[in-house]
Amino acid sequence: MSNFSFALFTDKNFVDCTLFQYGWEKCDPHHSFGPAARNHYLFHYIISGKGLLISTDSSKKDTEYHLHAGQGFLISPGQTNTYIANSLDPWEYAWVEFDGLKAPEIIALSGLSFDLPVYNSNNPAMEQVLKDEMIYIAGHTTESSFHLIGHLYLALDALVKSSNRRMTAVGGQLKDFYAREAVSFVEHNYQNDITVEDIAAFCNLNRSYFGKIFKDVLSITPQEFLIRFRMAKACEYMETTNLPIGEISARVGYPSQLHFSRAFKKTYGQPPREWRLANQHK
Repeated sequence: MSNFSFALFTDKNFVDCTLFQYGWEKCDPHHSFGPAARNHYLFHYIISGKGLLISTDSSKKDTEYHLHAGQGFLISPGQTNTYIANSLDPWEYAWVEFDGLKAPEIIALSGLSFDLPVYNSNNPAMEQVLKDEMIYIAGHTTESSFHLIGHLYLALDALVKSSNRRMTAVGGQLKDFYAREAVSFVEHNYQNDITVEDIAAFCNLNRSYFGKIFKDVLSITPQEFLIRFRMAKACEYMETTNLPIGEISARVGYPSQLHFSRAFKKTYGQPPREWRLANQHK
Protein backbone atom coordinates (compact mmCIF):
# COMPACT_ATOMS: atom_id res chain seq x y z
CA MET A 1 0.00 0.00 0.00
CA SER A 2 1.34 3.44 -0.89
CA ASN A 3 2.24 5.81 1.94
CA PHE A 4 1.64 8.93 -0.13
CA SER A 5 -1.15 10.50 -2.16
CA PHE A 6 -1.22 13.87 -3.90
CA ALA A 7 -3.51 15.68 -6.31
CA LEU A 8 -3.80 19.04 -8.02
CA PHE A 9 -7.10 20.90 -8.14
CA THR A 10 -7.35 22.46 -11.60
CA ASP A 11 -10.81 24.07 -11.59
CA LYS A 12 -10.28 27.83 -11.18
CA ASN A 13 -13.95 28.81 -11.13
CA PHE A 14 -14.05 29.21 -7.35
CA VAL A 15 -13.03 32.73 -6.32
CA ASP A 16 -14.07 32.96 -2.65
CA CYS A 17 -12.13 29.88 -1.58
CA THR A 18 -10.52 27.20 -3.70
CA LEU A 19 -8.11 24.29 -3.52
CA PHE A 20 -4.75 24.24 -5.26
CA GLN A 21 -3.43 20.86 -4.17
CA TYR A 22 -4.04 18.33 -1.43
CA GLY A 23 -2.70 15.03 -0.20
CA TRP A 24 -1.62 12.67 2.54
CA GLU A 25 1.72 11.17 3.50
CA LYS A 26 3.13 8.75 6.04
CA CYS A 27 6.69 10.02 6.16
CA ASP A 28 9.92 8.11 6.48
CA PRO A 29 12.22 8.98 9.42
CA HIS A 30 14.01 12.31 8.85
CA HIS A 31 11.90 13.05 5.77
CA SER A 32 12.03 16.81 5.23
CA PHE A 33 10.59 19.52 3.02
CA GLY A 34 12.07 22.98 2.59
CA PRO A 35 13.18 25.54 3.22
CA ALA A 36 10.54 26.76 0.81
CA ALA A 37 7.77 29.34 0.51
CA ARG A 38 4.25 28.94 -0.84
CA ASN A 39 2.04 31.29 -2.84
CA HIS A 40 -1.10 30.21 -0.96
CA TYR A 41 -2.22 28.99 2.46
CA LEU A 42 -1.08 25.45 3.24
CA PHE A 43 -2.47 23.64 6.30
CA HIS A 44 -1.23 20.27 7.60
CA TYR A 45 -3.11 18.18 10.15
CA ILE A 46 -0.91 15.62 11.97
CA ILE A 47 -2.67 12.26 12.10
CA SER A 48 0.04 10.37 13.98
CA GLY A 49 3.70 10.62 14.94
CA LYS A 50 5.90 13.63 15.54
CA GLY A 51 7.96 16.18 13.66
CA LEU A 52 9.68 19.55 13.70
CA LEU A 53 8.44 22.74 12.07
CA ILE A 54 10.90 25.59 11.51
CA SER A 55 8.87 28.68 10.65
CA THR A 56 10.09 32.18 9.72
CA ASP A 57 7.95 34.87 11.34
CA SER A 58 7.23 38.43 10.19
CA SER A 59 10.41 39.71 11.86
CA LYS A 60 12.45 37.18 9.78
CA LYS A 61 13.23 35.12 12.88
CA ASP A 62 13.17 31.32 12.72
CA THR A 63 11.16 29.55 15.43
CA GLU A 64 11.17 25.80 16.06
CA TYR A 65 7.98 23.95 16.97
CA HIS A 66 8.07 20.30 18.08
CA LEU A 67 4.69 18.93 17.03
CA HIS A 68 2.73 15.72 17.50
CA ALA A 69 -0.48 13.94 16.52
CA GLY A 70 -3.60 16.07 16.95
CA GLN A 71 -1.79 19.31 16.18
CA GLY A 72 -1.48 21.09 12.85
CA PHE A 73 0.48 23.88 11.25
CA LEU A 74 -0.25 26.68 8.82
CA ILE A 75 2.11 28.02 6.17
CA SER A 76 1.01 31.48 5.05
CA PRO A 77 1.62 32.89 1.56
CA GLY A 78 5.22 34.01 1.17
CA GLN A 79 6.34 32.39 4.42
CA THR A 80 9.50 30.25 4.48
CA ASN A 81 9.22 26.94 6.34
CA THR A 82 11.03 23.69 6.78
CA TYR A 83 9.42 20.62 8.32
CA ILE A 84 11.13 17.38 9.28
CA ALA A 85 9.75 14.01 10.39
CA ASN A 86 10.93 12.62 13.73
CA SER A 87 13.62 9.94 13.47
CA LEU A 88 11.90 7.48 15.83
CA ASP A 89 8.21 8.28 15.37
CA PRO A 90 7.84 10.00 11.98
CA TRP A 91 4.63 11.83 11.42
CA GLU A 92 1.72 11.09 9.13
CA TYR A 93 -0.29 14.08 7.96
CA ALA A 94 -2.89 15.29 5.50
CA TRP A 95 -2.74 18.71 3.88
CA VAL A 96 -4.71 21.17 1.81
CA GLU A 97 -3.33 24.17 -0.06
CA PHE A 98 -6.06 26.77 -0.54
CA ASP A 99 -6.67 30.46 -1.15
CA GLY A 100 -9.31 32.90 -2.31
CA LEU A 101 -11.00 36.15 -1.40
CA LYS A 102 -12.42 34.71 1.82
CA ALA A 103 -9.29 32.78 2.82
CA PRO A 104 -7.71 35.58 4.94
CA GLU A 105 -10.98 35.98 6.84
CA ILE A 106 -11.23 32.23 7.50
CA ILE A 107 -7.65 32.08 8.75
CA ALA A 108 -8.19 35.15 10.93
CA LEU A 109 -11.26 33.52 12.50
CA SER A 110 -9.19 30.43 13.35
CA GLY A 111 -6.68 32.58 15.24
CA LEU A 112 -3.79 31.18 13.20
CA SER A 113 -1.45 33.60 11.45
CA PHE A 114 2.00 34.18 9.97
CA ASP A 115 3.41 34.48 13.50
CA LEU A 116 1.09 31.94 15.19
CA PRO A 117 1.18 28.95 12.83
CA VAL A 118 0.48 26.05 15.21
CA TYR A 119 -3.02 24.59 15.53
CA ASN A 120 -4.19 23.12 18.83
CA SER A 121 -7.72 21.99 19.54
CA ASN A 122 -9.96 22.65 22.51
CA ASN A 123 -12.94 20.92 20.91
CA PRO A 124 -12.35 17.15 20.40
CA ALA A 125 -15.57 16.61 18.46
CA MET A 126 -14.83 19.32 15.90
CA GLU A 127 -11.18 18.25 15.74
CA GLN A 128 -12.38 14.80 14.70
CA VAL A 129 -14.46 16.44 11.95
CA LEU A 130 -11.37 18.33 10.78
CA LYS A 131 -9.32 15.12 10.74
CA ASP A 132 -12.02 13.18 8.89
CA GLU A 133 -12.51 15.91 6.28
CA MET A 134 -8.78 16.30 5.64
CA ILE A 135 -8.40 12.54 5.14
CA TYR A 136 -11.54 12.45 3.00
CA ILE A 137 -10.30 15.17 0.64
CA ALA A 138 -6.90 13.48 0.31
CA GLY A 139 -8.52 10.15 -0.57
CA HIS A 140 -11.12 11.33 -3.11
CA THR A 141 -9.11 12.77 -5.96
CA THR A 142 -11.63 11.73 -8.62
CA GLU A 143 -14.64 13.51 -7.12
CA SER A 144 -16.12 16.58 -8.79
CA SER A 145 -14.88 20.09 -8.11
CA PHE A 146 -18.09 21.06 -6.28
CA HIS A 147 -17.81 17.95 -4.12
CA LEU A 148 -14.24 18.70 -3.08
CA ILE A 149 -14.89 22.40 -2.47
CA GLY A 150 -17.82 21.43 -0.25
CA HIS A 151 -15.56 19.25 1.86
CA LEU A 152 -12.91 21.98 1.94
CA TYR A 153 -15.47 24.34 3.50
CA LEU A 154 -16.42 21.66 6.03
CA ALA A 155 -12.76 21.19 6.93
CA LEU A 156 -12.17 24.92 7.32
CA ASP A 157 -15.33 25.31 9.39
CA ALA A 158 -14.07 22.56 11.70
CA LEU A 159 -10.64 24.22 11.83
CA VAL A 160 -12.19 27.49 13.02
CA LYS A 161 -14.56 25.84 15.51
CA SER A 162 -11.93 23.57 17.05
CA SER A 163 -8.97 25.96 17.23
CA ASN A 164 -8.00 27.05 20.74
CA ARG A 165 -7.05 30.40 19.20
CA ARG A 166 -10.48 30.87 17.66
CA MET A 167 -11.47 34.53 17.44
CA THR A 168 -13.98 35.37 20.13
CA ALA A 169 -16.81 37.83 19.72
CA VAL A 170 -16.05 39.55 23.03
CA GLY A 171 -14.89 43.05 22.22
CA GLY A 172 -14.55 42.15 18.59
CA GLN A 173 -18.09 42.41 17.25
CA LEU A 174 -17.69 46.05 16.20
CA LYS A 175 -14.37 45.34 14.45
CA ASP A 176 -15.92 42.40 12.63
CA PHE A 177 -18.87 44.54 11.59
CA TYR A 178 -16.67 47.27 10.09
CA ALA A 179 -14.47 44.71 8.33
CA ARG A 180 -17.50 43.04 6.76
CA GLU A 181 -18.92 46.39 5.72
CA ALA A 182 -15.60 47.24 4.07
CA VAL A 183 -15.45 43.90 2.24
CA SER A 184 -19.02 44.38 1.01
CA PHE A 185 -18.15 47.89 -0.23
CA VAL A 186 -15.19 46.51 -2.20
CA GLU A 187 -17.30 43.68 -3.65
CA HIS A 188 -19.80 46.21 -5.00
CA ASN A 189 -17.39 48.98 -6.06
CA TYR A 190 -14.08 47.34 -7.09
CA GLN A 191 -14.72 48.35 -10.71
CA ASN A 192 -14.68 52.04 -9.76
CA ASP A 193 -11.67 54.20 -8.99
CA ILE A 194 -11.97 53.67 -5.23
CA THR A 195 -9.22 54.08 -2.63
CA VAL A 196 -8.71 52.96 0.94
CA GLU A 197 -9.81 56.46 1.97
CA ASP A 198 -13.13 55.86 0.19
CA ILE A 199 -13.63 52.56 2.02
CA ALA A 200 -12.83 54.17 5.38
CA ALA A 201 -15.22 57.03 4.63
CA PHE A 202 -17.97 54.54 3.77
CA CYS A 203 -17.46 53.02 7.24
CA ASN A 204 -17.34 56.51 8.80
CA LEU A 205 -13.93 55.80 10.27
CA ASN A 206 -10.59 57.58 10.39
CA ARG A 207 -8.25 56.22 7.68
CA SER A 208 -5.51 55.01 10.05
CA TYR A 209 -7.92 53.53 12.60
CA PHE A 210 -9.85 51.77 9.84
CA GLY A 211 -6.62 50.28 8.47
CA LYS A 212 -5.70 48.95 11.90
CA ILE A 213 -8.99 47.24 12.66
CA PHE A 214 -9.26 45.83 9.12
CA LYS A 215 -5.84 44.21 9.45
CA ASP A 216 -6.66 42.99 12.96
CA VAL A 217 -9.65 41.09 11.57
CA LEU A 218 -8.42 39.91 8.16
CA SER A 219 -4.62 39.87 8.69
CA ILE A 220 -4.00 41.91 5.52
CA THR A 221 -4.19 45.62 4.87
CA PRO A 222 -7.19 47.18 3.10
CA GLN A 223 -4.96 48.08 0.14
CA GLU A 224 -3.74 44.48 -0.15
CA PHE A 225 -7.31 43.21 -0.01
CA LEU A 226 -8.49 45.67 -2.67
CA ILE A 227 -5.67 44.68 -5.03
CA ARG A 228 -6.20 40.98 -4.36
CA PHE A 229 -9.93 41.26 -5.04
CA ARG A 230 -9.39 43.15 -8.30
CA MET A 231 -6.73 40.71 -9.49
CA ALA A 232 -9.02 37.74 -8.75
CA LYS A 233 -11.80 39.36 -10.77
CA ALA A 234 -9.35 40.05 -13.60
CA CYS A 235 -8.36 36.36 -13.61
CA GLU A 236 -12.03 35.42 -13.81
CA TYR A 237 -12.50 37.67 -16.86
CA MET A 238 -9.36 36.35 -18.57
CA GLU A 239 -10.32 32.73 -18.00
CA THR A 240 -13.94 32.96 -19.10
CA THR A 241 -14.09 35.75 -21.73
CA ASN A 242 -12.20 37.02 -24.77
CA LEU A 243 -12.25 40.63 -23.60
CA PRO A 244 -9.08 42.61 -24.41
CA ILE A 245 -6.69 43.13 -21.49
CA GLY A 246 -7.31 46.87 -21.65
CA GLU A 247 -11.05 46.42 -21.17
CA ILE A 248 -10.52 43.97 -18.33
CA SER A 249 -8.18 46.48 -16.72
CA ALA A 250 -10.90 49.13 -16.80
CA ARG A 251 -13.54 46.69 -15.53
CA VAL A 252 -11.52 45.96 -12.38
CA GLY A 253 -10.81 49.58 -11.53
CA TYR A 254 -7.58 50.28 -13.41
CA PRO A 255 -8.07 53.02 -16.04
CA SER A 256 -4.36 52.61 -16.87
CA GLN A 257 -3.55 49.27 -18.47
CA LEU A 258 0.13 49.82 -17.61
CA HIS A 259 -0.65 50.17 -13.91
CA PHE A 260 -2.90 47.12 -14.08
CA SER A 261 -0.21 45.01 -15.77
CA ARG A 262 2.36 46.01 -13.15
CA ALA A 263 -0.01 45.15 -10.30
CA PHE A 264 -0.96 41.84 -11.92
CA LYS A 265 2.65 40.80 -12.45
CA LYS A 266 3.53 41.72 -8.87
CA THR A 267 0.63 39.56 -7.65
CA TYR A 268 0.99 36.51 -9.92
CA GLY A 269 4.58 36.70 -11.13
CA GLN A 270 3.78 37.00 -14.83
CA PRO A 271 2.13 39.54 -17.17
CA PRO A 272 -1.64 39.26 -17.79
CA ARG A 273 -1.26 37.98 -21.36
CA GLU A 274 1.09 35.18 -20.34
CA TRP A 275 -1.22 34.22 -17.48
CA ARG A 276 -4.21 34.16 -19.83
CA LEU A 277 -2.43 31.89 -22.34
CA ALA A 278 -1.66 29.42 -19.56
CA ASN A 279 -5.06 29.49 -17.89
CA GLN A 280 -7.83 30.47 -20.31
CA HIS A 281 -10.45 27.78 -20.84
CA LYS A 282 -10.16 26.12 -24.22
